[in-house]
Amino acid sequence: MTGRFAPSPSGRMHLGNVYSALISWLSAKSQDGAWILRIEDLDPQRCRREYAVQLEDDLRWLGLTWDAGGIGQPDYVQSQRGDIYAEHLERLRAIGLTYPCYCSRADILATQAPHESDGRVVYRGTCRPDGTVEKTEWLANRAASCPHAPAIRLRVPDREIRFTDGHYGEQAVNLAHECGDFILRRADGAWAYQLAVVVDDALMGVTEVVRGRDLLLSVPQQLYLYEVLGYSAPRFAHLPLLCNEVGQRLCKRDKSLDMGVLRQQFSAEEIIGHIAHIAGLTDREEKVSANDLLPHFRWDAIPREDVRIEN
Repeated sequence: MTGRFAPSPSGRMHLGNVYSALISWLSAKSQDGAWILRIEDLDPQRCRREYAVQLEDDLRWLGLTWDAGGIGQPDYVQSQRGDIYAEHLERLRAIGLTYPCYCSRADILATQAPHESDGRVVYRGTCRPDGTVEKTEWLANRAASCPHAPAIRLRVPDREIRFTDGHYGEQAVNLAHECGDFILRRADGAWAYQLAVVVDDALMGVTEVVRGRDLLLSVPQQLYLYEVLGYSAPRFAHLPLLCNEVGQRLCKRDKSLDMGVLRQQFSAEEIIGHIAHIAGLTDREEKVSANDLLPHFRWDAIPREDVRIEN
């Protein structure tokens, strides 16, 4: 059994990141499994090595040590794995599942239905070839007039994907209607999350993925990629989100809850104890280490509703 924590080094970790890391670590270690650390630095504009160094120091300080990975092992750093992603993209191209897309984000947003108010962007297939002469000519003209390189999208079928989440139970999502053809490589050349995470989890032997429920809709897309690439999928278990006082998911802009501030005010055991309590693993808030929590870890104790944190 192998679990993983795969943060993006785009800033200091906040309490929500630590919460995901702790539950992932506890789930893996309670099953006598390994826990790996993968650095997801796909975005060259936002990710920095110094943030990854800081992130590793925070994890060690919290007692969340990993069995493999980190910035010292390039095989676990996504910015060093471009050749591997390119090989898999070529495999998908060779079986006719990819196509170039010249749409801007503004083009895509202009096609969205009014009810899609949760931030999802479902691509309507503007650049998807359909084999007709008219569409082929239109795409040729679009390619000739576009000032930038295209993104590369994966063609998905009009099909329902069913899976059982380890925390939220049975799920069913129609790929075409609820996800749409999704990007594998961006127009600027950066590799997209969906392709990189599937390839990495498959090749790194990850058998359990624990992460926030905001990524629940990524599962059907990833399961389809596992299928067409011929890989076995891991078990998925999603967590309720930690939110600020107004109900918004914690992010790296919530400076009062980032590790830089928290380490000045609290001990590692106090932070772990706080998370353990809000996660339902202890009946009161008290100092505790990650190792001390192992005998008390149970998935059925973790709430399903998002948790609001007061600064």
